[in-house]
Amino acid sequence: MWTRVASAWLPFADAASAELPLSRLVRLSLFQVSAGMAAALLNGTLNRVLIVELKVSSGLVAALIAIPLLVAPLRALIGHRSDHHRSVLGWRRVPYLWFGTLLQFGGLALMPFALLILSSSEGRMVGLGASAFAFLLTGSGLHIAQTAGLALVADLAPDDKRPRAVALLYVMLLVGTMVSALLIGAALTDFSATRLVQVIQGAALSALLLNIVATWKQESRRSRAEMAEQPPAPPFAQVWAQLMAEDSSRRLLVSVGVGTAAFTMQDVLLEPYGGEILGLSVGATTSLTALWALGALTGFALAGARLARGSEPHRLAGFGCVAGLSAFLLVIFAAPALNPLLLMLGAAMIGFGGGLFMVGTLVAAMTLARNSPSGLALGAWGAVQASAAGAAILLGGLLRDAIAASATAGELGQTLAWRATGYGAVYMTEIILLLVTIAVLGPLVRADITTDPAPRFGLAHFPS
Repeated sequence: MWTRVASAWLPFADAASAELPLSRLVRLSLFQVSAGMAAALLNGTLNRVLIVELKVSSGLVAALIAIPLLVAPLRALIGHRSDHHRSVLGWRRVPYLWFGTLLQFGGLALMPFALLILSSSEGRMVGLGASAFAFLLTGSGLHIAQTAGLALVADLAPDDKRPRAVALLYVMLLVGTMVSALLIGAALTDFSATRLVQVIQGAALSALLLNIVATWKQESRRSRAEMAEQPPAPPFAQVWAQLMAEDSSRRLLVSVGVGTAAFTMQDVLLEPYGGEILGLSVGATTSLTALWALGALTGFALAGARLARGSEPHRLAGFGCVAGLSAFLLVIFAAPALNPLLLMLGAAMIGFGGGLFMVGTLVAAMTLARNSPSGLALGAWGAVQASAAGAAILLGGLLRDAIAASATAGELGQTLAWRATGYGAVYMTEIILLLVTIAVLGPLVRADITTDPAPRFGLAHFPS
């Protein structure tokens, strides 16, 4: 009964197999729901609460939000280590997943108290150190648990079902982000310090419970003989130098870095923009995260359909950049028009364009993996993306603060003397970066015309 209902309503339900039935796969996907909940909290609600309600500068908030992303480049190494891990209990993935879960729980449990101390003038330095530590714990745990969890799914699913199984997990990540954003926003509608502590610590407990249920009896234990026969890992430096020797590899990674910066520089600013400039409530601005996730999900679905029909991946990524150009123009014009609908539509289109860009560059990295180890090529894609996202979020917050201070002081003229000028400067910078990304991707599109067609889209090796 359960299988028939799920197959009718659940996306990618055909990912189930005899080795990994649907009930077990859905239970395992709960670790992605907890990851989506943490992402909605860190990248959505908290930045608005800190900037608008707790009066913390956006530059400082951007630095805190960027801290977890700085750990993300290590995900390729984490996955590599879990491939060759020799646990005394016979597990490879579960020790990393549990360690990541405990780090995430500890960071979220500490976070609300650290943020409240940070918002007071007396304990600013202590609060800053404690908040940075809490964000570092949460981000590290999130990346470790998610990397090990996706690797575990790749181990359990048969080869022909693996892309669809991991695609289902990524859908669950987006669903977790959307649902959590709506629930957290509703819980913080009547904001108070006590309510903030309750919501964040509730998220910590929920993440722990979800991951316990997700991983229970999922990975089989190996014998000592099987672990002894495991071959040693190949040297990292040698295969990395081989990958970077190709011009197409370098150009693709540059486009990934610049394009990711273009789509993520506003991550810490979109909700405060709605609250400070358009006067939206906490619940209304949190819904922007849900709209972004819905747009990203639509972009993934469209990209999968187009790539299945033979679309060129670099061109698809370029179309995502074009959608991003329109999205940021809508966001910019929402302020002078005082129209929240434009902001909401822009948020959804940012997710849509980012989804197309992410999938297009991912499939391009899969093409590179034909001549290089797949884990290395896709790990490089994830490392560049995460590093660019962290740097862009930090720079976006600093740029907004600097331009807004100059504008409100009258240094940029009477016309621009309002707070929206700082936000607009960041969005214009993102438009410029998208144009640069399109220019970098152009030669790759032309070069790909004479090469073999790209592989069919699948998220089996997705490094997020």
